[in-house]
Amino acid sequence: MDITAVGVDLAKHVFQVHAVDARGHIVCRKRLSRSQMAPFFARLSPCLVGMEACGSAHYWARRLTAMGHSVKLMAPHFVKPYVKTNKNDMNDAEAICEAVQRPNMRFVAVKTVEQQSILHLHVSRQLLVKMRTQVSNHLRGLLSEYGQILPQGICHLAEIPALAEDATNGLPGMLRQLLMDMLEHLREIDRKIDVMETQIRQWHRQSEASLRLAEIPGIGLLTATALVGYIGTQAQGFVSGRHLAAYLGLVPRQHSSGGKQRLAHISKRGDPYLRTLLIHGARAVVRMCQGIQRRGSTPVDPWLERLLARKHPNQAAVAQANRNARIVWALLANNRTYCSRVTVN
Repeated sequence: MDITAVGVDLAKHVFQVHAVDARGHIVCRKRLSRSQMAPFFARLSPCLVGMEACGSAHYWARRLTAMGHSVKLMAPHFVKPYVKTNKNDMNDAEAICEAVQRPNMRFVAVKTVEQQSILHLHVSRQLLVKMRTQVSNHLRGLLSEYGQILPQGICHLAEIPALAEDATNGLPGMLRQLLMDMLEHLREIDRKIDVMETQIRQWHRQSEASLRLAEIPGIGLLTATALVGYIGTQAQGFVSGRHLAAYLGLVPRQHSSGGKQRLAHISKRGDPYLRTLLIHGARAVVRMCQGIQRRGSTPVDPWLERLLARKHPNQAAVAQANRNARIVWALLANNRTYCSRVTVN
């Protein structure tokens, strides 16, 4: 078969393939099972393969690349405009095949196994943190039903054993045992979070790129490792720091027409976890700069100092996060180390 481009609609067990030749004529439309995927592409001559960046996409991209094919991943919302009429697997595969051949299409860099491993540690840790918050709120809600109001803060849950042993507070016996069981579950979640953070810290110490990013003010252990996991050690897939900041949703949303520029709040595109880490780190930098301004001592970042003089601290934090994203790209793309530019009063 004279195939030049293939669109693959991925799934767990059933895959739809749409292949065309150099003139765009349909050569093959086929439905494959999971066991048929690898043999089918092994028989093909090297060609362009397009897939949506969804579950298992990076796995299949690595496998097909090893067979000699050129694999391109695309965000699903970039493929959607090419879907004709109704949505089904066959139309989706055809749309993917059409989209991957567009010269101005934006592609997603294929992640390595190491990148996915560190990202899965972050995702699992984030899930456990949410579970810890849920269990904490559940315990506080249970106690409030019996008139026992704990102060805000997860640290105050340490008072639960004393409440469970106090026979004068009117708590029923069944609830006392439930409270202790849920508290033990909360401690187990804490232990698992500590284990994952230890694993992330060990990976960080072995990653030269992550260590360089951690030198940037506002970027710590979690942010540095997550950035390397998402964008790679050389920021492959981004032509400039501005593109990286736009990918993270740290640029204004634009609705311009007729030559009039209309800029709104930040677009909030991209991964919210990574954007949250960058903004929270930037808030710490802003607070530090404000404290230094009040004391009138030691190093001050002139750029941030001038920005705080005319903007709200929240706006300054987002601007600092945008700036950090651009610095991250510059360090990774050019294999450089961070050099602080501060003045001393």
